[in-house]
Amino acid sequence: MPAADLVVTGTVLTVNDAQPTAEALAVTDGRIVAVGDRTDMDAFIGADTRVFDIGEGCVLPGFIEAHGHPLMESVVLSGRMVDIRPVTVTDAAAVVDLVRKEVAARGAEGAYAIGWDQLLQPGLPEPTLAWLDSVSPDAPLVIVHNSGHKAYFNSAAGRAAGLSRDTPDPAGAKYGRDAAGELDGTAEETAALIPLLGEAMLPGDAPAMLRAECARLNRAGLTTISEMAFAPQFRPLVQALHDELTLRLRTYEISNAALHTDASPENGDDMLRQVGIKIWVDGSPWIGNIDLSFPYLDTDATRVIGVEPGSCGHANYTGEQLTEIVEAYFPQGWQMACHVHGDNGVDTILDVYEHVLRRHPRPDHRLRLEHVGAIRPEQLRRATALGVTCSLFIDHLHYWGDVLVDGLFGEDRGSHWMPAASAIAAGMRISLHNDAPVTPEEPLRNISVAATRRAPSGRILAPEERLTVEQAIRAQTLDAAWQLFADEVTGSLEVGKYADLVVLSADPRTVAPEAIADLDVRATFLAGRQVF
Repeated sequence: MPAADLVVTGTVLTVNDAQPTAEALAVTDGRIVAVGDRTDMDAFIGADTRVFDIGEGCVLPGFIEAHGHPLMESVVLSGRMVDIRPVTVTDAAAVVDLVRKEVAARGAEGAYAIGWDQLLQPGLPEPTLAWLDSVSPDAPLVIVHNSGHKAYFNSAAGRAAGLSRDTPDPAGAKYGRDAAGELDGTAEETAALIPLLGEAMLPGDAPAMLRAECARLNRAGLTTISEMAFAPQFRPLVQALHDELTLRLRTYEISNAALHTDASPENGDDMLRQVGIKIWVDGSPWIGNIDLSFPYLDTDATRVIGVEPGSCGHANYTGEQLTEIVEAYFPQGWQMACHVHGDNGVDTILDVYEHVLRRHPRPDHRLRLEHVGAIRPEQLRRATALGVTCSLFIDHLHYWGDVLVDGLFGEDRGSHWMPAASAIAAGMRISLHNDAPVTPEEPLRNISVAATRRAPSGRILAPEERLTVEQAIRAQTLDAAWQLFADEVTGSLEVGKYADLVVLSADPRTVAPEAIADLDVRATFLAGRQVF
């Protein structure tokens, strides 16, 4: 038997139903060549074989972020935008101070901040146009909401972006206007936000920023990630760095007004591939623009984010517009991934999917719904019957769990947010994600939150929706890989797959579920090469 390059010994969780656990695995040329008992590896150990005994630790498939934004996060954490996210700073006065300091430091070039969140940073001033102009009278100032679905901009930023009262609203997005029709300094959804960010999106040394982002992701145990708002101008960057990437990248291009992409579904390789097209059916619960069948509560929380009493939110597109978008891409072979939180929006996009599948049947389409906070059990069953899969933003419960119940939707609807167990009971393969930079990539916390459903106050939200630890691990590995059409090469530890591995300080099955988030990532391997 030829000697292997790497042999790992210790507790191995394979996420392979045919062989759930093992004592060791061997790797040659980046791929797993054996999984079994320690004694089975003797034949693979030669003079040059690296033998890595993980002791009391545990090795799993490398974690997979099925819904990420690594390109945006590389900008946010590069220093070009000041990071005011609640995970960084919670005090409202400190947030405002950071914004003012950034304005002073940047001068005429303009200042950009990201992470404004009135729900998690209580006491923030109302970011009116007048307030923004007072903070930065002459230079551009843009503050992006923590959700990424809204931005507040001053007059100078509007001028720099070429916006005026006559600027039409982009498809699926809008600029806020006052009673006289003038811009009020707000923009909602991606197509309206991007023009405001300008040079902030590609500052300085973009390759160095992406390398730093890969290193951050590897430290979290990630070996595969998606980019869910991919724009064609990023293609030369990621292609140029193909051989330097330390995790696999799957991209979803933003559906554009021309309803066209220059890529084809046959593009790329196991490291870098565009697999789909992204649509935003509705917005964010934290700014009041998700498409619900029921109203938001009338509370201090909803008033501070500007929700009118009795509002059920709204969608970004009509069903007809969504049909036009899906019809433009799906018959060409693309997977579609549709951001949707509100249950009314879920009905709309499932109607669209059903219509398109009837016209253009495909046996293995893996059509996706993203986040799905307010989805109902019967909608999950309908989605499963159509072959539609969901990626759940389970970390909402960790950060906003109490707000969901007490501030926005009440006990019943708020506590059943992200109904993961109902999805699995319906027969669906799901993934868990963080949607960074909204929340940091923390796959271990996702597993913990899915298994506990513990809110910040300690209350347990709809305990019947808890997953087992094994189910949560699968949703962060193999089933996430499956959603990305990457399960043939990664997501489980099986002979023939790449040796994408994460080594943890302990077996997550043997610690209390609430302690899983605190386990250490001790090492990360991509195709057998240690990248952390």
